[in-house]
Amino acid sequence: MAVSAAALRELHRIHRQLSDLGDRLERGPRQVRAREANLAKLEQSSQEAHDNLQQTKLTADNKQLDLKSGELKIEDLKGKLNACSSNKEYQALLEQIAAAEMAGSVLADEILETMEKSDQLELEVERDRQLLDTSRGEFEKFKETVAQELEVVRGDIERLTGELREAEHGLTDGFKVDYQRVIRGKGAEGMAEVEDGVCLGCGQQITLNMQNDLLLSKPIFCRSCGCLLYMGEN
Repeated sequence: MAVSAAALRELHRIHRQLSDLGDRLERGPRQVRAREANLAKLEQSSQEAHDNLQQTKLTADNKQLDLKSGELKIEDLKGKLNACSSNKEYQALLEQIAAAEMAGSVLADEILETMEKSDQLELEVERDRQLLDTSRGEFEKFKETVAQELEVVRGDIERLTGELREAEHGLTDGFKVDYQRVIRGKGAEGMAEVEDGVCLGCGQQITLNMQNDLLLSKPIFCRSCGCLLYMGEN
C-alpha cells in the first residue's frame, strides 16, 4: 500500500490552495457586509444630523413667532397707557411693558444663537452628505471588485477540485479511507511534511522506524497530532 511522497505533496498542495481559496470565498462577502454596516452607520448619522437641523430651524421659527407675539403684546400694552384711570394702573402697565421687553430681548438673543447653530449644522449636514456620497460610490466599486474576484476564485476552486479528484484517483482503497478521515477532520491541516525527522504539523520528532517507512513510501500518521506525513522534496 505504498504512496509516493510526491503524490502526498501534490495532495497537500491542492488542499492548502483549496483552503486558501475557501477563506477568500468567505472573506470577500464578509468584507462587503462590514463595509455595508459602516455605510449604514454613516447614513444614520447623516439622517440624524439632517433631523437635528430641521428641528433647530423649527425651534428658531417658533421663537420668532413668540417674539412677534411679544412685540404685538407690547404695542397693545402701550396703547392702553393713555386709557389708564389711575397712576397705579399706569405703573402696572409700565411694569408689564418692561417685563415683556426684557423677555423679548432674551428671546431675540436665543433666536440669534439658534440661527448661528442652524448655520453650523447646515455645514455639517453638507459635509456628511458629501462623505456619504463618496462612501456610497466607494462601496459600489468595492462590491463590484469583490464580485469579480469571487468569480475568479470559484473558477480556481473548480479547477483545483478537478485536480484533487485526479490526484485522489491514484490512492488505494485501503489507504483512501484513512486519508479521507483525516482530511474530513482537519482539512488541509491534516497533512504535514517531515523535515529532519520532525513533523512540521506539530513540531514533534518522529521515530526512526517511521522515518524509514516514509522513505519506503508507506503511509504514516504522526502519533502526536495525527497528521498524514510525507517527506519533503529534499
